[in-house]
Amino acid sequence: MKLFRNQLATLLFLAFSFLTAESNAQCAMCRSQVESSIEGEGKVVGRGLNDGILYLMTIPYFILGGFAYMVYRNWKGGQQKTN
Repeated sequence: MKLFRNQLATLLFLAFSFLTAESNAQCAMCRSQVESSIEGEGKVVGRGLNDGILYLMTIPYFILGGFAYMVYRNWKGGQQKTN
């Protein structure tokens, strides 16, 4: 059973590593938005874009942290039952 889990984890890791989608369009859209707003209220738009990037950057860390906590809690619970 443990060998199956390791093989499945390896397979999923490889699948997620190699099956990625390109997202070059977003960078071009952000750049054009900032360049067009420099004449007017450039600081407001730039700050909004920076806040959006920080928001999008933190979500995966929260998900990963929640997953790690669940794994730790289940692992720790199994350790207490065997002692």
